[in-house]
Amino acid sequence: MQAVNEKFDVMIIGKSFALMTMCKASTKLNGLYVLSDYANPGIIKEATNYKIADTNNPENAVEYAKLIRPHFAIIASEDPLAHGVADALLNIGVPCIGPTQSLARLESSKSFTRQLLEKYDIPGNPAYRRFHDENGLAEFVRELGEFVVKPDGLTGGKGVRVMGDHFTTVEEGLAYCRELFSQNGSVVIEERLDGEEFSFQSFFDGKHIAHMVPIQDHKRAHNDDTGPNTGGMGSYSCADHLLPFLTADDVKAAGEINRRVGEALFLETGEEYKGILYGGFMITKKGLRVIEYNARFGDPEVMNIASLLETDFVAICLAVIDGTLDRLPVEFRRQASVCKYIVPRNYPEKLPKDMDIRINIDDALASPEFGKRLRVYYSAINEKDGAIEMTDSRSLAFVAVADTLTEAEGIAETAASSVKGNVFHRTDIGTPPLIKKRVEHMERLFEIERRRQFA
Repeated sequence: MQAVNEKFDVMIIGKSFALMTMCKASTKLNGLYVLSDYANPGIIKEATNYKIADTNNPENAVEYAKLIRPHFAIIASEDPLAHGVADALLNIGVPCIGPTQSLARLESSKSFTRQLLEKYDIPGNPAYRRFHDENGLAEFVRELGEFVVKPDGLTGGKGVRVMGDHFTTVEEGLAYCRELFSQNGSVVIEERLDGEEFSFQSFFDGKHIAHMVPIQDHKRAHNDDTGPNTGGMGSYSCADHLLPFLTADDVKAAGEINRRVGEALFLETGEEYKGILYGGFMITKKGLRVIEYNARFGDPEVMNIASLLETDFVAICLAVIDGTLDRLPVEFRRQASVCKYIVPRNYPEKLPKDMDIRINIDDALASPEFGKRLRVYYSAINEKDGAIEMTDSRSLAFVAVADTLTEAEGIAETAASSVKGNVFHRTDIGTPPLIKKRVEHMERLFEIERRRQFA
């Protein structure tokens, strides 16, 4: 049992600024230690100690943990989980918020997750098949009609291609499959779904679950959901802890799927899943469907969560580790949040060699809203000679929290628009026109279905 005033040393591994923010707000935090791939200026300033190293190498995590002796570690990114960093830390007695390599297949193998849902009769699976080569491939995609091609492994949110969005003909889809086969990969082919996506995350301690709030991410790079897929350009949540196109029953169903997935993982592996269950869902005219699962906080969704969480985050982590999550109420502010990412001009492509990579956010930091209803979350950036420099990935995000979604969007947009440099952001996230488009999309789908039912 923990002493009432006991303080804890926490080690964070991977993309970590939002997690650091939640840890820093805890009354239970003693020291905060970060292992990261980047010289993130925000974390350098706030962390007790900071080490730059390859976070995918378990030996680096073990070496750092032996030096700092943390009470527990939080693994923030998918790649370290897939490389067995949690296993290595558990082997030296460091508990982890983040699953073992075997359990992390929930994210690192799309076919594993599809088969898990199928085996344990968990609702939400679309029609799918896994292929290692072209044998039977053409026949299956023609049977589906419209389909989605997913590399079976991790792709940073950029490998999925959807018919009608990323390719238009069956042959183009098959050509992409051949490209993946040539890289010694396998693919998962799924039916193309029509509906609205949302993220629903839950804390899980191996037996008990505590849900967060539903959030809608925006994967496409440019306004009006155009351009290539990205790791996420921003996200929003609503004050009523629903979304404009979701009902309370939809959210309840998503939470039940998360719970059943956590329980099925134990039945399948014999290991307790301790960490974050992130379900990517789509509400369709046929009901709720599972798009994907992540084995850690979503990015950018973690920044909405960090801005709204009221319960002590370190206390939540300790409850997850101890298996006592059922004894701790997990609560979130009843306000709306809007997150907008600032990214390099040509994102998600690599930086041009001759591009000025410096950015200036001084105007945003000088906003009267900063530190009140506006926060900045640093991501894949470096600091050099006092200047913020971009890398190939997303740079930083502004998150605003307010009583209404319109208010929060205005605050976030003012901050994002003030950034100077070779950058861009999606200006439409959380705006009334885009929200209206989402709602009308669902109204059309369900009206079409209703007409079919009564035809």
